[in-house]
Amino acid sequence: MLKNKAENAHRPVLLVESMSLLKPNSGGLFVDATLGLGGHAEAILGSSADTRVIGIDQDADAVSIAKKRLAGFGSRVRIVHANFSEIRKVVKVAKMGPPDGILADLGVSSLQFDSETRGFSFRFDAPLDMRMNADSAGQTATDLLASLSEEELANLIYRFGEERASRKIARWIVEKRESGTPIQTTLELAELVKRAVKQSPKDKIHPATRTFQALRIAVNHELEILERFVTDSVEILKNNGVLAMITFHSLEDRIVKHAFQRLAGKCVCPPRLPRCICGAAAKVEILTRKPVLPDETELLENPRSRSAKLRACRKLDL
Repeated sequence: MLKNKAENAHRPVLLVESMSLLKPNSGGLFVDATLGLGGHAEAILGSSADTRVIGIDQDADAVSIAKKRLAGFGSRVRIVHANFSEIRKVVKVAKMGPPDGILADLGVSSLQFDSETRGFSFRFDAPLDMRMNADSAGQTATDLLASLSEEELANLIYRFGEERASRKIARWIVEKRESGTPIQTTLELAELVKRAVKQSPKDKIHPATRTFQALRIAVNHELEILERFVTDSVEILKNNGVLAMITFHSLEDRIVKHAFQRLAGKCVCPPRLPRCICGAAAKVEILTRKPVLPDETELLENPRSRSAKLRACRKLDL
């Protein structure tokens, strides 16, 4: 039932804009590094009979749904259960040549966000799991809340959630833990954060949103692998190939923006040095001077797209 709901609700974000930058209608090999339910991959494959796609996703349920959705494209699509950080290995093992384009949509998929059991959303009362790969042996959000010190929790919530009330939230979480009633479910955490955060009438998001984001990022090591992914993707692209990245919060967007600038040859030396010693050299051309945002129509049809930002670069033919 959940899978059918997720398939119906899933709408690929910034689809037209992504296709405009990737240009799959000319044929070639494309990697959808965060396959999800297969919406972007379906559009890429449908744009030309000469396109092929390697789809990567770490969520086994998403892989299963995407395989069914894309089955009609036959041998033109290959789907791999892996983390997008493994893109270099996946493309090498596939032996299909260097990609003409790579797309990564870093948002939480509808399948995960609408799950009533996996702990990504405080709309449902569920254990605080938050692992995107539910089959992994990695720590859950509950594990982090049970093991980190008050200072570590505060730093995590502030760093990954940019939550100004992080210290109060961390203190209350630890107090609950030490009293013998640790936070273990989504609604317990959401209620605690709601009481800890002073909410302004201007706030458009639930007060627990930033804390949930921080825990999800920490559980899945999302930011740790992002810059390496950008570098690896550019290295394996065919000359003149395009890398397109869709981010959903400022931390991700900042990493992608700075990684693109570095690969475009921007010097990162301290400004007082008389000459560049960082070896900056242009490997890409940035195609999006400013991030591409959803238009009003998409925002009305898909409110979850409101935070999406699309950036892209093209590998130079050196």
